[in-house]
Amino acid sequence: MQAGGRGPLIALDAMGGDHAPGEIVAGAVQAVRERGVRVVLVGRPYELHRALAEHDAVAEVPIVRADEALTMDEGALATLRRPRSSIAVACHLVRRGDAAAIVSAGSTAGVVATGRLRLRGQPGIVRPAIAVVLPTRPKPTVLLDAGATADAKPEMLVQFAHLGVAYGEAGLGMRDPRVGLLTIGAEAEKGNKLAKRAHELLSNAAGLDFAGNVEGHDLLTGKVDVVVTDGFTGNVALKTIEGSVRYAFGQLREAIEESRLARLGGMLQRSRLRELSGRLDPESQGGAVLLGLNGTVVIAHGSSRARGIAGACELAARLASQGIVSRIGERTASTPKPHRLW
Repeated sequence: MQAGGRGPLIALDAMGGDHAPGEIVAGAVQAVRERGVRVVLVGRPYELHRALAEHDAVAEVPIVRADEALTMDEGALATLRRPRSSIAVACHLVRRGDAAAIVSAGSTAGVVATGRLRLRGQPGIVRPAIAVVLPTRPKPTVLLDAGATADAKPEMLVQFAHLGVAYGEAGLGMRDPRVGLLTIGAEAEKGNKLAKRAHELLSNAAGLDFAGNVEGHDLLTGKVDVVVTDGFTGNVALKTIEGSVRYAFGQLREAIEESRLARLGGMLQRSRLRELSGRLDPESQGGAVLLGLNGTVVIAHGSSRARGIAGACELAARLASQGIVSRIGERTASTPKPHRLW
């Protein structure tokens, strides 16, 4: 397998996503040509060769054969039924050392299940977590878990905090990230049994700067650097934010188009609105990162177009270069290990 240039090689699941393989291939070409990322496409060779030919990029992006693919509506069990799926082969490339990281826009449940099966968890990590970057100012906020582990235990949330801190430091350049626990009130006694026990454990956890509870309205205020919660709550919170942003911009667009004066005001603020729209666009973040496995895994949005895929590949390359897996290993090696809560 050849891929010119330097830097980590990214195994891109070309068959995963709502717009696969066309937009995935286009994103791979963008990543190679415009961002200098080394990419190998994993999927059905005939389809991928034809898509690459449309960009005159057959010689630029290598292909690794995978005859099966997980559909977007397939869950975690599909990984057992399709051992030669494109995401499974991509994991094999990383496990064998032929690639440094994986990018997929496929089914989140399928990616998480396949990653856990093929890459295994890092020593001491009970469950992986999906970390997403919220576009807060003046610096971003990491939210996890955003959907990998719905039924988390309190001890797992402590590990998620360490995963989020390692990601913030290695991937976002944060210094001494402050951690908050997402629940329904700022007071320590607020929340369900999971939140109350997690608060107690986080308050006494070594190596963490725990700032206490945060509420839903704090997610975009930058109050803390890392927000920890279970995968069910985190995924609901993330989808709520995405839906709210779409609704707000839709209403803003309608208001601007209502009158000539409003349109003029919109034109005067066009650059600011464009910057804001780009910052709040999920594709501009590159994707979510599945932390806690023996390999770097970036999960792009299922509806990602070429730009989003290119950004996800760039993010994966940066995290691999910065040794995110080893950074997590170093941080978790010195922390108390919870009992295995499978």
